[in-house]
Amino acid sequence: MRTFEKQLNRFKTEIGFIAALDQSGGSTPTALKTYGVNEDAYSTDEEMFDLVHAMRSRIITSPSFNGDKVIGSILFENTLDREIEGKASSLYLWEEKNIVPFLKVDKGLEEQVNGVQLMKAIPGLEALLKKAKAKDVFGTKMRSVIKLADPVGIQKLVEQQFEVAKQICAAGLVPIIEPEIDINSPEKAAAEALLKTEILKQLELLNSDELVMLKISLPESANFYQECIAHPNVVKVVALSGGYPIEEANRRLTDNNGVIASFSRVLTNNLFSGQADDDFNAELSATIEPIYIASKT
Repeated sequence: MRTFEKQLNRFKTEIGFIAALDQSGGSTPTALKTYGVNEDAYSTDEEMFDLVHAMRSRIITSPSFNGDKVIGSILFENTLDREIEGKASSLYLWEEKNIVPFLKVDKGLEEQVNGVQLMKAIPGLEALLKKAKAKDVFGTKMRSVIKLADPVGIQKLVEQQFEVAKQICAAGLVPIIEPEIDINSPEKAAAEALLKTEILKQLELLNSDELVMLKISLPESANFYQECIAHPNVVKVVALSGGYPIEEANRRLTDNNGVIASFSRVLTNNLFSGQADDDFNAELSATIEPIYIASKT
């Protein structure tokens, strides 16, 4: 069985969740600060990325971080270009940890129009997808954001996501489509209804061999995305924590059968650069366990 089929089979048949370790240039200083590394610890972008790679490497090489509970991990392009213990990061994840690698491909967000923030253009996407495929990356992730229940904005956002998704499918990868709804939106439930309608519309336009994953904000109603989970073109529906505290994120995740976590911020909240390895590994394990249990429902 080829690598892609093995990775696809993991998502179709095995239990686990996705660890999103894909903070990009804009969010890296915040990620480092949370980890206990302040901005005075680096003076260039290269030094900053060295430090965040050291943080991610420490997480990925931890005995608490393995394929028994973590089924996939999302990387930033800078991480894809680096090594962990002498092996390309994506290959280390897959070959040493049995964790399926994904790559964040979006270049950030446009200004808000019609209640949404579309993705910026992604120059060089084709070359990036080729590079990812050559390093056994299974899929990609791209994020846009919904602030209000605006039918025009949400339709445009979903159409943009699926247009790029088709290009990613054509390159032999599985795109994670992430139309995040801001958890603080005053129209969150109404936005969810519009979003689901548009997603189902676009799913019906896919060819049978165009497989996608969906990454959604944890909804106001339990089991809200069941039609998406059941759709033959959807490999998996995953959920972001979105700023909810870990307990609330896990509670909502438990209420949504068939949805697994793709958490980022909450995964690293209790990890600090100065921790002894035993404490670091214990904290990581204590965070992973309830996310894994909530993803099993």
